[in-house]
Amino acid sequence: MTLWFVFALMTAAAVFAVLWPLGRRAPRREGSETAVYQDQLVEIERDVAAGLVAAPDAEAARVEIGRRLLAAADSDRDAPSSTSASLRRIVAVVALAGLPVLALALYLPLGSPRLPDFPLSQRAQAPTASQPLDNLVAQVEAHLEKNPSDGRGWNVLAPVLVKLGRFDDAVRAYRNVIAYDGDSASRRADLGEAIGAAAGGVVTAEAKLEFERAIALNPDEAKASYFLGVAAEQDGRKPEAASIWRAMLDKAPPGAPWRPLVQAALARVGGTAPALSDDAMAAVKDMNEADRNAMIRGMVERLASRLRQNGDDVEGWLRLVRAYMVMGDRDKASGAGADARQAVAGDAERLRALNEGLKNLGLDG
Repeated sequence: MTLWFVFALMTAAAVFAVLWPLGRRAPRREGSETAVYQDQLVEIERDVAAGLVAAPDAEAARVEIGRRLLAAADSDRDAPSSTSASLRRIVAVVALAGLPVLALALYLPLGSPRLPDFPLSQRAQAPTASQPLDNLVAQVEAHLEKNPSDGRGWNVLAPVLVKLGRFDDAVRAYRNVIAYDGDSASRRADLGEAIGAAAGGVVTAEAKLEFERAIALNPDEAKASYFLGVAAEQDGRKPEAASIWRAMLDKAPPGAPWRPLVQAALARVGGTAPALSDDAMAAVKDMNEADRNAMIRGMVERLASRLRQNGDDVEGWLRLVRAYMVMGDRDKASGAGADARQAVAGDAERLRALNEGLKNLGLDG
């Protein structure tokens, strides 16, 4: 209320300061300049008649006084009338006094006059985009210490902890998410991934159990399936890992973002991933090994030839690189990656997608 009173006084003072000069009347002239100059002309005529002024001097004086008389007459004609001056004062009063009223009328429906003060101590603690991530995490953790059953808060915090490399804390956060915000296949898969990250990338028995629970909730949970393949690979059961990943690729929807990662993993254990389209691979399924390899190499070369003519197909370049890696020709895979980067260098979005796919295939350079 005190602040409102101060603002009202400041507004009143500003309006008064502007209106005061406008409200003052201009001082009246004591006499008319034109009458004075006319009297001077009469005096010159008397002086000439009395012989007090020579004719040439009298003529020069008449010219000068005549000029001043004309200027005075113009000034009197241009002077504002009292009516127009009063009108200006009325317009000024209405405009200046109406501004605060208009501002108040707009603020009351659009503003927040009843909003209480926000103490400076709380402003310093308020999360902002400019604050470091560690500070924001500390604030969320402080909130969760007071509200440990806030499942949504744990759900926000858990992936951030993974990003910060605090895997043990992330494991605890994901467990609290499941406990307080409900169970799901994706949350079990995230928990298993955090447990594996905390173990240095090893899919432990505890992590594997969480992935199996995720699959029980949703057989199509991609992250859980992938890490079950990693667990089989780490245990030395490469055929089982290849079988898991091959099944994932068979069911993969078009454009699945994890497809390059699974194909690279399958190539790592010596599995045969569909290098080209599924229809093309189905056509060679019943051939003998030599004929199949020859046909696949022919299709790969045709794909390479097409991409040399039209290099905008990022997915085509990635299929070509995967095909070379499956065939064990890493040099050609690297060369195809370099050609692909050169082909899409002018398109930042395509180049970003290409680099991400090549990175998933193990070609960072």
